[in-house]
Amino acid sequence: MANTRPNDQTKQTEREDAKVTSGADRMPTPEEEAVAEELPDIDEDVSESYREMAERGAKQKGEGRID
Repeated sequence: MANTRPNDQTKQTEREDAKVTSGADRMPTPEEEAVAEELPDIDEDVSESYREMAERGAKQKGEGRID
Protein backbone atom coordinates (compact mmCIF):
# COMPACT_ATOMS: atom_id res chain seq x y z
CA MET A 1 0.00 0.00 0.00
CA ALA A 2 1.34 3.43 -0.92
CA ASN A 3 1.82 6.11 1.73
CA THR A 4 -0.15 9.28 1.13
CA ARG A 5 0.26 12.80 2.44
CA PRO A 6 -2.85 14.83 3.27
CA ASN A 7 -3.10 18.17 1.53
CA ASP A 8 -3.79 21.48 3.29
CA GLN A 9 -7.54 21.25 2.68
CA THR A 10 -7.67 17.80 4.29
CA LYS A 11 -5.66 19.00 7.28
CA GLN A 12 -7.96 22.01 7.74
CA THR A 13 -11.06 19.82 7.51
CA GLU A 14 -9.63 17.43 10.09
CA ARG A 15 -8.90 20.34 12.46
CA GLU A 16 -12.50 21.56 12.09
CA ASP A 17 -13.91 18.07 12.60
CA ALA A 18 -11.86 17.68 15.79
CA LYS A 19 -13.70 20.65 17.31
CA VAL A 20 -17.18 19.20 16.74
CA THR A 21 -18.88 17.87 19.85
CA SER A 22 -21.93 15.68 20.18
CA GLY A 23 -25.19 16.94 21.54
CA ALA A 24 -28.92 16.97 21.18
CA ASP A 25 -30.20 17.95 17.76
CA ARG A 26 -32.84 20.13 19.39
CA MET A 27 -34.30 21.03 22.76
CA PRO A 28 -37.61 19.46 23.83
CA THR A 29 -40.78 21.30 22.94
CA PRO A 30 -43.02 22.62 25.75
CA GLU A 31 -45.47 19.81 24.96
CA GLU A 32 -42.73 17.17 25.30
CA GLU A 33 -41.61 18.66 28.60
CA ALA A 34 -45.19 18.61 29.91
CA VAL A 35 -45.60 14.93 28.98
CA ALA A 36 -42.29 14.07 30.66
CA GLU A 37 -43.40 15.80 33.86
CA GLU A 38 -46.57 13.67 33.93
CA LEU A 39 -44.72 10.35 33.75
CA PRO A 40 -44.76 8.31 36.96
CA ASP A 41 -41.63 8.12 39.09
CA ILE A 42 -39.38 5.13 38.49
CA ASP A 43 -39.80 2.34 41.00
CA GLU A 44 -36.84 2.25 43.41
CA ASP A 45 -36.43 -1.52 42.85
CA VAL A 46 -36.04 -0.88 39.12
CA SER A 47 -33.49 1.86 39.74
CA GLU A 48 -31.46 -0.35 42.07
CA SER A 49 -31.53 -3.25 39.62
CA TYR A 50 -30.34 -0.95 36.82
CA ARG A 51 -27.45 0.32 38.96
CA GLU A 52 -26.44 -3.25 39.86
CA MET A 53 -26.48 -4.38 36.24
CA ALA A 54 -24.47 -1.32 35.12
CA GLU A 55 -21.86 -2.02 37.79
CA ARG A 56 -21.77 -5.71 36.93
CA GLY A 57 -21.27 -4.85 33.25
CA ALA A 58 -18.47 -2.42 34.06
CA LYS A 59 -16.60 -5.18 35.89
CA GLN A 60 -17.23 -7.85 33.25
CA LYS A 61 -14.21 -9.93 32.22
CA GLY A 62 -13.62 -12.33 29.35
CA GLU A 63 -15.38 -13.06 26.08
CA GLY A 64 -18.14 -10.69 25.06
CA ARG A 65 -16.61 -7.68 26.78
CA ILE A 66 -16.92 -4.46 24.82
CA ASP A 67 -14.12 -1.99 25.42
